[in-house]
Amino acid sequence: MSRRRVAYYYDPDVGAYTFGYNQYLKPHRVKMTHDLVSAYGMLDKMHVLKPARCSAETMTSFHTDEYVQFLSRVTPETFSKLSFDGTRFLVGEDNPPFEGVFEFSAISAGGSIAASQRLNCGAADIAINWAGGLHHAKKAEASGFCYINDIVLGILELLRQVPRVLYIDIDCHHGDGVEEAFYTTDRVMTCSFHKYGAYFPGTGTQEDTGRGLGKGYSVNVPLKDGISDEAFRSVFEPVISKIMEVYRPSAVVLQCGADSLAGDKLGCFNLTMHGHARCVQFLRQQNVPLVLLGGGGYTVKNVARAWTYETACALGIEDTIDPLMPYNEYFDWFAPRFRLEVVSSNMDDLNVLDGSLDDVRQKALEQLSELAAAPSVGMHDVPRDSLGTHLYRARDRGNARDPLDMQLAQHMRYVDDLADSQDDSDSDESTDEEEQPKPARRRPRRMSIVTNEYLEAPTAKRQFFKTGIDIDKLFKVAEEKENVVLG
Repeated sequence: MSRRRVAYYYDPDVGAYTFGYNQYLKPHRVKMTHDLVSAYGMLDKMHVLKPARCSAETMTSFHTDEYVQFLSRVTPETFSKLSFDGTRFLVGEDNPPFEGVFEFSAISAGGSIAASQRLNCGAADIAINWAGGLHHAKKAEASGFCYINDIVLGILELLRQVPRVLYIDIDCHHGDGVEEAFYTTDRVMTCSFHKYGAYFPGTGTQEDTGRGLGKGYSVNVPLKDGISDEAFRSVFEPVISKIMEVYRPSAVVLQCGADSLAGDKLGCFNLTMHGHARCVQFLRQQNVPLVLLGGGGYTVKNVARAWTYETACALGIEDTIDPLMPYNEYFDWFAPRFRLEVVSSNMDDLNVLDGSLDDVRQKALEQLSELAAAPSVGMHDVPRDSLGTHLYRARDRGNARDPLDMQLAQHMRYVDDLADSQDDSDSDESTDEEEQPKPARRRPRRMSIVTNEYLEAPTAKRQFFKTGIDIDKLFKVAEEKENVVLG
């Protein structure tokens, strides 16, 4: 197997954060992975780098200003007031306002952006950020333990240099946040292999194929409980091979969510570590620049095992590492079997029992066959400065903005959002008249990633107009109260 230049991004502080005692996502799983990778001696075979943390301004290349500002200021004490009692930005118990939420998100996003930059400058063939892969975060709210969508930010960075990017998601949950971000463009093809049904986030049917220029460039492969290594490979490799043939991506981003492994606390698939890693091996063989990201995974010892083995796959040394684990800081966590393996259980594969897997694979291949050829792109230089500095929404840094300016800018942002929503609905109506397909795609209701039950909460926009509260004023009041408490 030919040698690849691998860049590995890791920030030692990532393991210092916690979502809370009763939360399923444990950031220290990334530190566990790093220690195991180090114990196997892999760090000497890669370029190990500490990424710069993502700035608030860079986050707003995808997320709204209000949401990023909220994340930078929210604390457990100010959460209730800043989020209108949990009806804006952080909805439900899946997305707690833990201490350091902004810093944790900046670490995650900074690693994914740096990985993309590394590929763009040609300094690496494969770039790894196991702290990334938070694919549920939306433009203006958190979802499913994800606050900032590092994947979208990383792909936007890739698009500065390459014409087409393929995003692949093997997390047990649908990659809804990334699909939603690129649903109307042909420059990014999204392909998600996930559980579908009464399961978070409740999206990802095969009828969701994109809109406008993006029609046909969102590929969903909905699966059922218990899928095995052989069954997963029988659908993954044909679909990805067809995408590589038709779309010809210039770079690939693979989200390696480990909740698709057997025995995961929130997952329902039955993949072994080797079956999961086969996706990495297959993409490595394609000789296309590759970004590997983390994602879900709630049985932390298995997450560390899988991502360590997949790091070895990126290096091409998976056949040489010892299945018996070397001693490391978290050695006792891997009891009772101190081996680099995740074995399958005896659960039934419903995809094979009912014969649905063949139909799903065939439908995905038919969708791809309808794409004529890889879309061409006219490349232009993209300025590094925020577009807001060139538009009416922001003034020169030297001029202070008075309260009226801020209120007008805030109002115009919401007017723009409403206009965009109206344009989408108008385009849906015209499409229905001409092609008469299925009803227009609507934003799904919020669902809990833990209970898989729908949440009853008003949308952020409705709540804003209902209360009429100036969010900038609210931030100021909260800050004053926080200073009094700390003082």
